[in-house]
Amino acid sequence: MASSLLLLLDDIATVLDDVAVMSKMAAKKTAGVLGDDLALNAQQVSGVRSERELPVVWGVAKGSFVNKLILVPLALLISVIAPWLINPLLMIGGLFLCYEGVEKVIHSLFHKKAKTAEDAQQELENTEIDLATFEKDKIKGAIRTDFILSAEIVVISLGTVATATFLTKLSVLSVIAVIMTVGVYGFVAMIVKIDDLGLYLTQKPSAFKNTIGRGLLAFAPKLMKTLTIVGTIAMFLVGGGIINHAVPWMHHFTEDAVQFAQELPTMSSIIGAITPTAINLVTGIVAGLLVLLVVHLIGKVRHKSTSTQMKE
Repeated sequence: MASSLLLLLDDIATVLDDVAVMSKMAAKKTAGVLGDDLALNAQQVSGVRSERELPVVWGVAKGSFVNKLILVPLALLISVIAPWLINPLLMIGGLFLCYEGVEKVIHSLFHKKAKTAEDAQQELENTEIDLATFEKDKIKGAIRTDFILSAEIVVISLGTVATATFLTKLSVLSVIAVIMTVGVYGFVAMIVKIDDLGLYLTQKPSAFKNTIGRGLLAFAPKLMKTLTIVGTIAMFLVGGGIINHAVPWMHHFTEDAVQFAQELPTMSSIIGAITPTAINLVTGIVAGLLVLLVVHLIGKVRHKSTSTQMKE
């Protein structure tokens, strides 16, 4: 009886050791997506009132946990019964990210900003009226984006444990899902509350704390503006990267372009390093524009069809 128990404990220790090692490998491979996830979600939850920032972050975090609760068993199931479906599904998600990125760029370029104090006041009043709707839309948008990024993280992690047993796969994916969610939204919560920390420090009697507080207050809006830009670029990079890896000829083209760049006589290492990023960015922008065009054409066709039916 004692020997059987020792053998069982030894087996459990071996499984846990495998899970720890593979989780570490999966975390390293998903680190790039984690950076994009952080920038995107910090940008997605910006723009809400200060006292509502943490509830909004918490709402998105809960949605992220639900996403992974769906994605982990779904990825395991698909990997068993239809592994060929993973790439097409990821590609659809990548196209959606690119489309959202283009929409954000167009909105920022053509959105009419308030020119007078009266316009600004009216815009503020409209925002106050629709505050609940605004927050819900923010949370829904962030959860949609998180779903695609989470899917990529799960698929990358699944590739790391492809030859492992089912229990090890499930354990590694679960560990990565929890760590990534807690890590990302913990950092997002810290980022969005930097200005509150700065305000708190400015109210302290210490001159040193006052100086740090004023610095944080000046830094916070610049950080959020930067994250807005970085988050939008990340949409194109992640979406373009997914498409690039899903389409064989594009993947080979990227590899050839990197090899060519590395053979250049000057600055070959730097150019070679940024080449895949540049290709993913361009791919994401072009893909987003094409999806936007298709969506626009479908909208026009539907509008014509609706108008014709109303006339009849």
